[in-house]
Amino acid sequence: MYRRNLGQSITDAMGDTPVVLLIGARQTGKSTLAREMNPASAYVTFDDTFTLASARDDPQGFVRALPRPVVLDEIQLVPEIFRAIKAEVDRDRQAGSFLLTGSANVFLLPRLAESLAGRMEVLTLWPLSQGEIEGTVEGFIDILFSDKPLALLPSSETRQSLLRRAITGGYPELVVRRDPRRRAAWLRSYTTTVLQRDVRDLANIEALTELPRLLRLLAARAGSLLNVASLSNEMAVPQTSLRRYLNLLQATFVVQTLPAWSTNVGRRSVRTPKFFLNDAGLLAHLTGIGPGSLPSSPDAAGPLMESFVVMELRKQATWSDQRPEIFFFRTHDGLEVDVLLENAAGQIVGIEVKASASPQKADFRGLTFLRDVLGDRFVRGVLLYTGEHTLPFGDRLWAMPVDALWRLGALPQTGDRQGSSRALRSRHKPRGGHP
Repeated sequence: MYRRNLGQSITDAMGDTPVVLLIGARQTGKSTLAREMNPASAYVTFDDTFTLASARDDPQGFVRALPRPVVLDEIQLVPEIFRAIKAEVDRDRQAGSFLLTGSANVFLLPRLAESLAGRMEVLTLWPLSQGEIEGTVEGFIDILFSDKPLALLPSSETRQSLLRRAITGGYPELVVRRDPRRRAAWLRSYTTTVLQRDVRDLANIEALTELPRLLRLLAARAGSLLNVASLSNEMAVPQTSLRRYLNLLQATFVVQTLPAWSTNVGRRSVRTPKFFLNDAGLLAHLTGIGPGSLPSSPDAAGPLMESFVVMELRKQATWSDQRPEIFFFRTHDGLEVDVLLENAAGQIVGIEVKASASPQKADFRGLTFLRDVLGDRFVRGVLLYTGEHTLPFGDRLWAMPVDALWRLGALPQTGDRQGSSRALRSRHKPRGGHP
């Protein structure tokens, strides 16, 4: 069993918040983690037909009869219970009373989130990060925002081994399956379950024939700007229907959007979001990439590697002290930075991703532009590449191996989650004295 780095955040939230909701894609380990974090709690799953019927029939009575604390699993199946939980919390506001899990994003289903506003903290569990697989707590994001030097021993990863990590993905079941054929079988079953069960539960859609094709099209275009009109034309589906399908795929965490970052930087910037799948292994499966068909050119490997890095950063952001927002930057005349991290103080870290082993000065054009126009707001720019060494490329600009994501600033996981959190905080002092 893999130790999850989000555990300390769950413990902290349950210490002062009545309701904690752990959301994420199906099969990321939410139920296992919830029970591990609160082993003395009662456990109720709405995957059980009888339990689900009872809760839907009398939500108030069902919640009132529950022992405290309690874990309620797959809460999205019974949205009417949120108001009943609100009533119980208002009657007895005790921290850590309810730990909920759900495979739907409440931020895209606002009627659920609004009913517990001010009473609930929402945390997201993604598939396993590379650090969790290796048994470490990554500190990459916090180091980049700190004044620490970027000292890192040469990488032992090759381009092929990095691509293999990407195509394996982070779903716990995929990581433990060594046979590529068995991983492919699991992914086929997984996509069927999500599309035919979870989407129908949310939207009561009977005709789901378009969704598998849409998912394959999205995988083929991962890392691109979201062009609804183009997708609508290619699928011969009305844009209104296509937007609904996209919203459902986002609500079940299968598809993720990366918003564009814009500010007054002297050039017109793109505002359309980019989109990714929630796991590079799922992306590889849907695009036919396997251990025996690794992309040979950087251009072919680029979207897979970019997706891999973006999702690793999303995972780490959930336990990072900085808790940055994540964007991309692109101007209409072609300047681009793959990932921008912005912390609460408005400081910026830029990250470029290249699937080549030889970084060039031209690869830093976007990062150099942002550094020059943002001045002191720009903390660092890093180009992640598939080579071996950490190299300076000018003022606050660095090339680093991709595995810096899970090696730079990493600490061993321990049984004392609180101790690990304290160690990370003491080690990563922010630049400029910001908290």
